[in-house]
Amino acid sequence: MSERVPAPGDLALIQALVNTLDIEAGVDALDTEDGRASFGLTAHQVPHARELRESLRATLLAHAGHPAHQDVTPLGQLLARAPLLITLDAHDGTARLTPADPEPLLSRVAAAIAEGLVAGTWPRLKACEASTCHWAYYDRSPAGRGRWCSMAVCGARAKMRRYRAK
Repeated sequence: MSERVPAPGDLALIQALVNTLDIEAGVDALDTEDGRASFGLTAHQVPHARELRESLRATLLAHAGHPAHQDVTPLGQLLARAPLLITLDAHDGTARLTPADPEPLLSRVAAAIAEGLVAGTWPRLKACEASTCHWAYYDRSPAGRGRWCSMAVCGARAKMRRYRAK
C-alpha cells in the first residue's frame, strides 16, 4: 500500500480501481457494498470491473517495464466498447473527450486515459514491481523510472532480498 500522493486528474480513478485489490492481504474492496458504491457498481457488474482492473494492472506494469502479472484481456480490446465524444465549452471553445455514457466505469476509465494521454501523465501511472503488491502509483520521480509504490516497504524489501542474496 502506497503513501504516495494520488495520481493527477482523472487518473486517480484508475489508480483507485487498480488498488481495490490488496494482493498481499487477499482483500478485494469490490467484494463489499461500500467498495462497489465508490465506483457506482452493482454486484452483477463486478466481474467486468475485475476484468478491467486486471487489464489496467497489466498495462501499468508495462509502463514500469515489467511483464504482465497474468493473462488478461488486452486493455485496448476493452476500451473499444467505451465510445468517447468530443465536447466543446460554449464559453471558451475548449474541447474535451468525455464518455458517451458517463455511468459505466469502462467509459469513465476510457475518458481518464484519454485525458492522461493529452496531458502526458498516462505513462507515469505505473504498478509496483513487487509480486505481492502490484499497487498502482503515480511516478513523480524526475526521470520517471520509479519501480515501487513505496520505497519504505516494497523498495526496502527488494533491496534487502538482493543484499541477502549476495
